[in-house]
Order: sequence, then C-alpha cells, then structure tokens
Amino acid sequence: MARPTPKGTTVANRALPSAGFSMTIRVAVPADASAIGRLTTCVGEAGAIVTALDVVDSDHLSVVVDVTCDTADSDHANQVVEGLRALPGVTVRKVSDRTFLLHLGGKIEVTPKIALRTRDELSRAYTPGVARVCLAIAENPDDARRLTIKRNTVAVVTDRSAVLGLGNLGPAAALPVMEGKAALFKRFGGVDAWPVVLDTQDTEEIIKIVTAIAPGYGGINLEDIAAPRCFEIEARLRERLDIPVFHDDQHGTAIVVLAALTNALRVVGKDLAAVRVVVSGAGAAGTAIIKLLLRRGVADVIAYDRYGAIHRGMADLTPSWRWLADHTNKDNYAGDLPGAIRGADVFIGVSAPNLLTGDDIAGMAKDAVVFALANPDPEVDPREARKHAAVVATGRSDQPNQINNVLAFPGVFRGMLDAQARTFTEEMALAAAHAIADVVGTEKINPSVIVPSVFDARVAPAVAAAVKGA
Repeated sequence: MARPTPKGTTVANRALPSAGFSMTIRVAVPADASAIGRLTTCVGEAGAIVTALDVVDSDHLSVVVDVTCDTADSDHANQVVEGLRALPGVTVRKVSDRTFLLHLGGKIEVTPKIALRTRDELSRAYTPGVARVCLAIAENPDDARRLTIKRNTVAVVTDRSAVLGLGNLGPAAALPVMEGKAALFKRFGGVDAWPVVLDTQDTEEIIKIVTAIAPGYGGINLEDIAAPRCFEIEARLRERLDIPVFHDDQHGTAIVVLAALTNALRVVGKDLAAVRVVVSGAGAAGTAIIKLLLRRGVADVIAYDRYGAIHRGMADLTPSWRWLADHTNKDNYAGDLPGAIRGADVFIGVSAPNLLTGDDIAGMAKDAVVFALANPDPEVDPREARKHAAVVATGRSDQPNQINNVLAFPGVFRGMLDAQARTFTEEMALAAAHAIADVVGTEKINPSVIVPSVFDARVAPAVAAAVKGA
C-alpha cells in the first residue's frame, strides 16, 4: 500500500516519481488551444511526470482528457489532483490508481493445455483413460515428474510474517505478492507456480503442511517468512522432501548480489578475495549473502544488525547469529555502522532506510561499491552515495543497477525442474550468479550497468543451463 510522505517533505527531497504510484486522472477542460498545455504544466510543477495524455471525448465547449502521470507516493498523488482541481475551468471527474487497477481480480489464472473439444479427448484426459496413468504412477512414483504437472509446477509458500519488508500483514494481504511471484515465474522461466498462503506461523505446522502438499509440486519456493524461523523451516523441509526447497529471500537475493558484485569489482579492478565487505541486515537475506560471499572467497565480512556489529563476545545470540560471529568480523569490530564501513571496499544493505549519509560513504575505501537495497527507501540516498562511491546499486526500478531477484529464481527453478533435481545446492547458487554476471559481458559493464535488464531474454536460459549443469 502507499506510504504517506513525512511532514515537511518537499519536491526537492521527496522520493522520485515511479510507476508504482502511477495515476490516471480524468478531467474536463474548456475547448481552447492552451487548456491541455495548462494541465501538463500543472502536473509538472507539482513534481510528477506525465506519461500519457488521451482525449476521451469532446464537443465545441469542452474536452475530456485522461492525464496519466507517475508520482512519488499517495500524498504526492493527492497534491497533483488538488492542483488540477484548482485550475480555472477544470473539473476532475475520476482518479484511478493504475496499480490497484492492475490487481483487480488477481494477476494469474489456470489455463488448460488441452482443448477437450470431443468425447474422445475427454475420455483420455479424464475417465476412463486417466486411470491407466494413475496405475502407472502407482507402480513407479517417479513417473509423476513426467506425466503430471509436477514436472513444471512450483508452490510459492508463505506464512506472511515478513511481507515485502512491511511486516506481518496477515494471509490475505500477502496474497498479492505471491500472485505476482507466480506471474514472474511464468513470464521469465515458463514455470507454472501457485500461491500457497498459510494462516499459521507455527514452525511445526508449516513443515507439516508443506510436506503434505509436496507430492503435487516439482519444487517449493519459500517466500516472506521471517528470520530466524525461515532457517529451520527450510533446513527441515530439505531433509524431508525429494524436491528442491528454495527460500528466495535468502538464496535469490544472495545469487543476484554476488552476480552484481562480481561485475562491480570488475569495474573498479578489485578482487573478491581482497575486499572487505560490510552487510547491514543479518536476517534471511543478509545471512545468505554473507554465506555465499564466504563460499566464493571474500576476504572479510562484517555483519551489522539493529544491536550493532555481530562479534564474538555478544550475549544471547541466535544460532544463525552465533554462526556469523564465529565465521565473520576478523578484527572483532563492535562499533556502529558508520565506523564499520570506514575503509571498507563494499557496503551491502538489506535492512532499513536512511542509516547512512553521503559523508559516511566518503569514508569508505577508494573506488567503493555501495549496494543499498532496502525498498522502497534505501539505506543511503543513492544520489548522495554516487558522489563518493564508484558503483552504486539499489533495489529500485527507477535507479540504475537494480538488484532484482527476478534475475535469479525463474532460471534457477527452470534449471532444477529440467534436471529433475531433488535438492538445491550452493554449487547451483554459484553457477547461477556466474551466469547472470556473464550475461552482461565484460565489454559492456560500466558503473551504471553491472547486471542485465530483468527483461533480457538471455538471462533465464543462461541461469537454467548453469543450474542444470551444476
């Protein structure tokens, strides 16, 4: 849902307009030569971006126009509407939020692969012919991967405890995200995915439910499950199931971060084995990023969370934080985040907005790399970070170098399903990251292009092939 603009926010310091807050405003204006120009001027002066103008109706006295524009947030959209209402002779007839319109009725559907036009087709697809297929699978259960939707179907499972960083919103409120994930699976990987939204956050119950439904799927994608519960759920499901279990908030994020960092370090001429990395956020994503970076050979990592830098000697650590304390932070740094990044080569944020300033980034090593991935508001203003860092990436689509999990999970599952894999491995993650980085091409990378576009048709096949090979 829309986030209100804090009091005192001005056009100068407001977040940039984006398609996520796109509005279509239907207005009636006098039929004179300059009327439509006044509309676009008003919208522009309010700090919004006009993306379309469509004349809906007209007569000799008036013109009805749909003005479509990108705004920064809900309050900003309201300001644009009020500005148009204040214009002489202008009547605002209707305001439509294009994001909500896109979600009307949901974003996915089931479509049969066969037409079922005749009795003959019906007899083979259903009774009596289907009984022969049932008996064949009963005799050889592995045939389900070949003869049913299991071959190409993934369950997108959530307990809705960490929806898009917005928190514990309830199962119904989690459904739009899971629908969107399923749509991305199909669009980019050709994978049929279905949302499974659970009205429970009990670890044992979640494991029991997912185990019970697993026979109908070729893979399980865990989504928006809060740490540390997500670690135990994933580990125990992997032990129980004979299909891959993949927690995208962990592994999808880690894969794309490693891919982006590989190319960022190519830009600045540094080696992963020689850099010091600070990761802000030691939850699911941060922990997975750190583990994959260590597996890849990074020199040193400091994990930072709300209680400070994770170091040896901290009391009451969770098992995952205990692991981090034992395997990171060589110098046992125990200070704040600005102190942690002082002299560091790389900052990776998967935490909270506005934790750092441009001056903090200035204290990093020469040719620093900054990945400020908190969404929608990053850990540091990317415009300020670019004044001091050589390469800057965010999780936002309106900024260069968007770190987006859609670069990973469709191809990862495509590869695992094609290989009829029974588990997801770290080798698959490394292979996927390498494939994503190489899609850009060493001759094309630069400070503004370290990852391919999410619409680059080469990405998912390259990732799938790498994962299948691994």
